[in-house]
Amino acid sequence: MAKLGLKLEKHYYFPQDAEWAIEKNKIYIVQTRPVTTTNQKLKIKNQKGDEMGNGKWKMENLLLSGNPASPGIASGPARIVKSAKEIGNIRIGEVLVAPQTNPDYVPAMKKAAAIVTERGGRTSHAAIVSRELGIPAVVGANNATKVLKAGMVITVNGGEGKIYKGGHAPAAASSVRPVVLPLKTATKLYVNLAEPELAHRTSLQNVDGVGLLRAEFMMAQIGIHPKKLIHDGKKKIFIDKLAHGLETFCRAFAPRPVVYRTSDLKTNEYRDLVGGRDFEPQEPNPMMGYRGAYRYICDPAVFELELEAIKSVRNKKRLKNLWLMIPYVRTVKELSEVKKLIATSGLHRSTGFKLWMMVEIPSNVILLDKFIEAGIDGVSIGSNDLTMLLLGTDRDNAEVAREFSELDESVLWALERTIKTAHKYKVTSSICGQAPSMYPELVEKLVSWGITSISVSPDAIETARETIAQAEKKVVWQK
Repeated sequence: MAKLGLKLEKHYYFPQDAEWAIEKNKIYIVQTRPVTTTNQKLKIKNQKGDEMGNGKWKMENLLLSGNPASPGIASGPARIVKSAKEIGNIRIGEVLVAPQTNPDYVPAMKKAAAIVTERGGRTSHAAIVSRELGIPAVVGANNATKVLKAGMVITVNGGEGKIYKGGHAPAAASSVRPVVLPLKTATKLYVNLAEPELAHRTSLQNVDGVGLLRAEFMMAQIGIHPKKLIHDGKKKIFIDKLAHGLETFCRAFAPRPVVYRTSDLKTNEYRDLVGGRDFEPQEPNPMMGYRGAYRYICDPAVFELELEAIKSVRNKKRLKNLWLMIPYVRTVKELSEVKKLIATSGLHRSTGFKLWMMVEIPSNVILLDKFIEAGIDGVSIGSNDLTMLLLGTDRDNAEVAREFSELDESVLWALERTIKTAHKYKVTSSICGQAPSMYPELVEKLVSWGITSISVSPDAIETARETIAQAEKKVVWQK
């Protein structure tokens, strides 16, 4: 056991709290996680192979600090990418260093060993995608594109938000394969996804479905603004490619539900697509601008293409586990107008086709009774935008990142009100923001309030299920 403990620590770079069992003289590692009750730090080796700090980081090797965005440690030569036009330059195993990322960067991010951005918080595009891909990331590292030079070997510690000079010594892969017994919980555990390539692998984990399937990355992979395709008489290309992506997720997770959130690209992101500048306005604050349900109502052409893709998957491919979720609905009137568009397309709510609404604007919380009465089957709390709008804090702005907290009293009030109101009206409640992936204490509160499901990033699945199980036990004991 001592030898296995050393192997685990060497493999993960941290002292480990490991659980194990023995059957027929064979040892099984049931699970392992970092010890959190010690001040010992990671040992890293520089390019000469010298240990950096005898168990502590040497400050002279620290190049930059930022916001921890995606856990893990990785090394590689820095590749400076200042615009989406340069993403073709990155090679597999390099560290992508950019001012910030958007959906156009995803192909490059898949090749990277780690991600570093100058701007953004832990709910920024770079942070969300890095966690989904399982890539270490640090965001909000000021002047990263200037301090880090092309080709410089660096080590990114995504858990601490640090970038160091030099590379770590690679550890030999452990020969011990952990055996995890699947937990069952009354509260469903969903996963947030966007990349079709990750669908099959993630579906093998202990999850009950996809609680948030984001449209934006599939649309970015198409690469052409949907309005340009419509203008050029090629809208079938958009429908077919989007339908193919949706089919990939639905087939991988069937019969578990896949909740597809329709497109919520901001105008600055849409403009980066081919032909986008011909169709998108320039806005001073795209985060609070022409997006979500209001866009569908003002110009339903693109939304109608999405509905056609959904019908293709559900009717032609017979994958009935595909559900629909509407983002950024400012008013009850907007919800009613969007529902008319959905009904006109031939999609109707039923026991096999659920319509959810995102709760991410204070008006959604305040008037939730009326939104539910307008006719929805469930709500999913987008804690990222909801926290931003409740606290007046730009979630992509590293300068005010310290003020962004989903544990703020006002946010907790909004979460509790949403969950209990949904329960009162007998509709399901979920949450798909980053908060439950980061705060176990929040998961306990959500369960105690009676939330129906929790959707987390892929890296948080195992720990979230454990936290939910423990929280449910507490609720039972209290009763």
